[in-house]
Amino acid sequence: MKKIRSEILTPLAALLALCAAGVIGYSLIEGWGVLDSLYMTVITLGTIGYGETHPLSDAGRVFTICLILGGIGVMTYIFTSITELLLKGGLKEAFRRLKMQDKIEHMDGHFVVCGASRPGLSVCEELSKTSRPFVLIVLAESEVKKFMAHGWCCVQGDAASCSALEAAGIKKARGIFCALPGDKDNGFVAITARGLNPGVKIVAVQNEHDEEMKDKLIRAGADIVINPSHIGGLRMASEMLRPATVQFLDSMLRGQKAGARFEDIEAGPGAEGRALLDFKGADAKGALVVAMKKPGENSYELNPLPGVKLKKGDVLVALGTPDELKALSSALS
Repeated sequence: MKKIRSEILTPLAALLALCAAGVIGYSLIEGWGVLDSLYMTVITLGTIGYGETHPLSDAGRVFTICLILGGIGVMTYIFTSITELLLKGGLKEAFRRLKMQDKIEHMDGHFVVCGASRPGLSVCEELSKTSRPFVLIVLAESEVKKFMAHGWCCVQGDAASCSALEAAGIKKARGIFCALPGDKDNGFVAITARGLNPGVKIVAVQNEHDEEMKDKLIRAGADIVINPSHIGGLRMASEMLRPATVQFLDSMLRGQKAGARFEDIEAGPGAEGRALLDFKGADAKGALVVAMKKPGENSYELNPLPGVKLKKGDVLVALGTPDELKALSSALS
């Protein structure tokens, strides 16, 4: 944005400087008023061909010749700069960035993803497929252009800095993913994010195999720490032991379109005292409730019976398409 702004403002500043020089020159040499001097300067630079405002002295004519020659150079520079900016698509990109910045400023309850690493990009792809608003923070300017082409909201800067996190709307964010390649960097991001938004949920990636690193990241402010190597080992075992289940999960997560998904749905006041049967019968179409968790408990009730009574704050783990999950969430609110 600074470069584009400079490419636009520099030619305009040169034009204004030339106009100011013309007004001052005619005022001092010919003794004209500001309006006459400005009018003469404009028709001279614009090569309109009108007659002189007042008869010019020899010094005035010499000054006019210099003004014409300077005007030709400045106007050529302006048109060349604007044409080059249009051909490169700079103005289009500037408007796209302004639109993106406005969208970020109006986000609330979104997610912030720090780092374009493999885990970070996987998070972005999942958030995009499930239509969750998010902002990706990257370090290089070239990456901003790359991911803007995907339709993602991006911010360029150091994810551990307050300025970058604030630009991504951390104070209004629902959660943040610390997915930088370095664990120390993820720790700094967690500390900074927790300071800016004490209530934000922080999920951090642990890249090193140090057993103490998980505790360090949690002490830094992370709520959950994920070790991709450990998850990868479990995935390898699952591929060998339960391939059908793994293929089913893959069909959900890696499908080109947002297919079936697991979702947490919290029961609202409208579900108080009502049976699960009222929202989803055994023969009804819709999302499948596979588990339920009571407020304040860590254990889950698997495959809850249709007659179980719901209370406000109960969390249902449901499986279904986005439309089915949305319908169930609306019914339970």
